[in-house]
Amino acid sequence: MHATSMSVRNRRWLSCLLASAALLVAGCASEKVPAKDLGAEIDDVAATLVQQPLLHSTSIGVVYRGEEFIRHRGDMETGKPGPPTDATLYEIGSLSKTLAGTLMANAILEHKVRLDDDIRQYLQGDYPNLQYKGEPIRIRHLLSHTSGLPNMLPERANTVLADFTDHRTPGELNAIYARYGKADFFKDLHIVEIGRAPGKDYAYSSAGTELTAHILETVYKRDYASLLRGFLGDSAAMTGVRIQLGDAEAARLAVGYHSDNPVPTTPMPPLPWGASGNVKATVPEMVKYLRFQLDNGPVVKESHRPLVQFDSEFSIGYFWNIVAGDRLKGIYYAHHGGVPRSQCYIYIVPKYDLGIFVITNQSGDQTARAMETAIDTLVETIAAREAPAGGGISR
Repeated sequence: MHATSMSVRNRRWLSCLLASAALLVAGCASEKVPAKDLGAEIDDVAATLVQQPLLHSTSIGVVYRGEEFIRHRGDMETGKPGPPTDATLYEIGSLSKTLAGTLMANAILEHKVRLDDDIRQYLQGDYPNLQYKGEPIRIRHLLSHTSGLPNMLPERANTVLADFTDHRTPGELNAIYARYGKADFFKDLHIVEIGRAPGKDYAYSSAGTELTAHILETVYKRDYASLLRGFLGDSAAMTGVRIQLGDAEAARLAVGYHSDNPVPTTPMPPLPWGASGNVKATVPEMVKYLRFQLDNGPVVKESHRPLVQFDSEFSIGYFWNIVAGDRLKGIYYAHHGGVPRSQCYIYIVPKYDLGIFVITNQSGDQTARAMETAIDTLVETIAAREAPAGGGISR
């Protein structure tokens, strides 16, 4: 659930470097049909990823021009042979936010809410603090991380997350959220100070996503978890997505490692609504989500609409990072997810009708970079196949 420490601009610099290399790869590919089928190449990328320091296992799901691929590599636990499988449930961390954004996009299209609504009309009681010099926080500000709200509530959680790789972090988060419910969240919301005009500056806020879930509950008069299951089941055939797990499901939850701690750590503690970082899903379920995104129906199209453009290369949609200016990928939509024992990425690349989901059961300061490299390799592979003399896909 923590935001990856790599800045947007550093990611762009790395992307430009990788794109230049990829163009060379694509040029060479135009002279020779790739020797391996795409499934084998995805498996190679997974195998290379788990060779990185501290990484134990990985799962990769890809949808490319209608074809689906799933590959698992490595062992879930050190010294215990056993790779992840299609039945393994993963904590997808902040990728949960894109699901909340999707539900809000649907609410917008159904005229349940408006992007420019003052969020206080959906709160009980007075919140004179949720404005800056008369300018209120609006729903669009929650979705674009420009509300001015802190990353986490309670505020002390941000102090713990500031040193994310410290071995004490998972236990301290567990203690903070052990009995932290919705009433506690609203109590803390009353004392938040907004220090700048909403809508201008990017400041990542999981608290804003939790508030988004509350607004959805208010307008639909249903709890967020059932809203999520209902919409995803009907729209994307995703029937296995969960915020809370029953005993049988908990037994399938992936073991995970925090930082360089050799001992498996505990799951992410439950948040008041869970919309910002508590969703669990299998890789086949996430592949369905990739397909749903690539189908680009009205709700997806709305969720991908830029709400704030920060510069010519970076915008924010309904919690989606929208990146332009990448010569290899074109315009793409991405999000990182991280909890103390898992990190993942999702990329939607319309240029190639391509969706990629990569997840590991380790969460450290180099995990995101390793996954980004794996994703760039996959995109380079696709780009090479789509060069003039490239071959068709095979499984």
